[in-house]
Amino acid sequence: MIVKACTPCMVLQAFSVSHRCKMGTNFYLYSKPCKCCGRSDEPLHIGKSSAGWAFALHVYPEKGINNLEDWKQIFKNADKIIVSEYGDEKTYDEMIDKITNRSHPRGLNRSYVDGRHCIGNGEGTYDYIIGEFF
Repeated sequence: MIVKACTPCMVLQAFSVSHRCKMGTNFYLYSKPCKCCGRSDEPLHIGKSSAGWAFALHVYPEKGINNLEDWKQIFKNADKIIVSEYGDEKTYDEMIDKITNRSHPRGLNRSYVDGRHCIGNGEGTYDYIIGEFF
């Protein structure tokens, strides 16, 4: 095991040879590929899960996705697949749990509601975020 700083975040961590610095996980909604041609629509970013933070739930007011209830209706569509940026498929229940059942020993950090990036703190362990995710 090697101890070194993770360049993107400058946090000292113990690395094994196979370690990847994973600061958070993005989730995407894909349409199932067409049975005839294999084509799928562009994925829609659902949000990001980061340790110690409320889930950053990506909302799209221009698409009618304003809150978790809107996302739940979309997740229930049988033609959609939820996938992490690492290729792991999630069920409806797993995704809702990831968004709403979060904790951290020191409590969860919440995004500051500024009206430009974070437009609100959700009723649970999630915040409503618009715009680009970095």
